[in-house]
Amino acid sequence: MSNTLPDATSSCVPWRKTDLKNASNEVYVDLVEEMDAVINREGILVKCEIYGEIQVDSHLPGLPDLTLSFANPTILNDVRFHPCVRFRPWESGQILSFVPPDGQFKLMSYRVKKLKKEPIYVKPQLTSDAGTCHINVLVGIRKDPGKPIDNITVQFQLPSCVASTELSSNCGTVNVLADKTCSWSIGKIPKDKSPALSGSLLLEPGVDRLHVFPVFRVGFKIMGVALSGLQIDKLGLGNLESRPYKGFRALTRAGEFEVRS
Repeated sequence: MSNTLPDATSSCVPWRKTDLKNASNEVYVDLVEEMDAVINREGILVKCEIYGEIQVDSHLPGLPDLTLSFANPTILNDVRFHPCVRFRPWESGQILSFVPPDGQFKLMSYRVKKLKKEPIYVKPQLTSDAGTCHINVLVGIRKDPGKPIDNITVQFQLPSCVASTELSSNCGTVNVLADKTCSWSIGKIPKDKSPALSGSLLLEPGVDRLHVFPVFRVGFKIMGVALSGLQIDKLGLGNLESRPYKGFRALTRAGEFEVRS
């Protein structure tokens, strides 16, 4: 066994090698957020919050010393940090000060609670009698995020008493999967019409009407926006001989986004 410890083990920053010389001299910071929301049967938003991560991809030589500050850090709750983050600068001024690992890592996670509006609405209407359930679902933009809303999907589990379906939409595709999940893939909302799904659920013989209505699970993705409102103020880079390239991105997608019917 060698008597010499590897550089990373003997260093005060064990998450990083100390002899990185051929790095590409660039660093990328991504805000990645997931929106959890619950809309009740009356269409009222009863819960809306963001779980977010700050993901960093660092390729910097030597032992760079970085600081990351926000324009509005007071909105953050339940923060968790990578071991590289120094506690005191955050406690005193809510600034992230750190020597980054090389490559990709999660610098920080957080929550932003009690948001007031969701970016899209999903309005299901179901009426059931005489062995049939008639369904109509409308989708549209509730609050324009300023960037395109993409990858929009709506899924719901068919009740066990449903024998067959007749469903269609004016936008995207509708499929009923083997596990009796109805999946409506919309993509982007077109400018000339609001996406709508309609049709009928035929119930099994002897079942007159639905007694339990499905929960609709919504998916979407928005590039270029952090819906929490979190804004990066400045990324400072120290202990570097040359000026590196800095890149920033933001992404929000649906997490547990439920609409009850």
